[in-house]
Amino acid sequence: MKLTKRSLTASAAALLLAVAVLSGCSGAGPDTAYGKGSASAGLADPAKKDIAMQLVSSAENSTLDWKSQYKYIQDIGDGRGYTGGIIGFCSGTGDMRKVVERYAKARPGNPLERFLPALRAVEGTDAHTGLGRPFTGAWAKAAGDAAFRSAQDAERDAAYFDPAVGQARKDGLGALGQFIYYDAYVMHGAGDTDGTVGFRTMRRQALAEAHAPSQGGDEVDYLDAFLDARVAAIRKEPSHTDTSRVETAQRVFLREGKLGLETPLSWKVYGDSYRIGGR
Repeated sequence: MKLTKRSLTASAAALLLAVAVLSGCSGAGPDTAYGKGSASAGLADPAKKDIAMQLVSSAENSTLDWKSQYKYIQDIGDGRGYTGGIIGFCSGTGDMRKVVERYAKARPGNPLERFLPALRAVEGTDAHTGLGRPFTGAWAKAAGDAAFRSAQDAERDAAYFDPAVGQARKDGLGALGQFIYYDAYVMHGAGDTDGTVGFRTMRRQALAEAHAPSQGGDEVDYLDAFLDARVAAIRKEPSHTDTSRVETAQRVFLREGKLGLETPLSWKVYGDSYRIGGR
C-alpha cells in the first residue's frame, strides 16, 4: 500500500503522532500457533479480519469503510505511480497489474484488460504512460463488478494478509500481533527495496532485541521491539515520516493489553480519531 494525500500532508506538517495508504506493495511469509493474547483463531476469525481491514483503512484511506475503497485511485506523489483499491495497490510496484490480471482471468475482455501492456511497461517507475484518465476511470467503474472486487481481495490475501498472518502465527502472536505484521506488509512490503526497509528486516531487528512468544518470549515485549523497528523504518523513508499509525494506534492497543484486538478500540491516525465498538 501507499501514502494517502492525508498522510503526505501530515508529513509535510511534521505531525508528531502516527498508525498509512495504499504502500508496501509486495509480500510473502509462512504459518501456525497462537500467542498468549489469542485463545481464538486471531485474524482467521472473519470479525477480527474485518477489524484489521478497518484499522488499515483508517491509515490508508482516512475511513473505516474499507469496502467503499475498491474504486479509489490516484497518484499520491510517492514515486509509485497510481495507488488504488482497498490497500493501495501500485502501478509502479506490480501489485496493481496483478489485480488487473486476476480480473482479466475472471472476466475476459473487461475494460481494464487492455491496459495490461501499459501496466507492465510502467512497472518500477511512477510513469502514467498509456494509462491516464482512461485507466483511472475504468478502474473506478470496475469497482461495481463483484469479480473486480474479488480480484482485489485475492491479491490482498495472497501478497499481504496471508503471508503476514501466517508468519505472525508461526511466531506465536495473537490477533494484535497478526494485525501489526499485516499493516507492516501493506505499508512496506516483505523485503527491502531502494530507500525502504521491508517487513523481513523489521522482524529480524525485533528478534535481535526480544524473543518471540514461539521462542518462549513475552508477547508484549516482542511486539514493542517490532514496533520500534517499524518506527525506525518509517523514519528512513522520504515519503513516510508520520509514525502515528504506530504510536497512536498499534502501540496504544499494546499498552492497553488488547492482544486479541478486543473492542472497543480507540485510536488516532494523522490527527484523526477513530473508534470500533462501544460508544
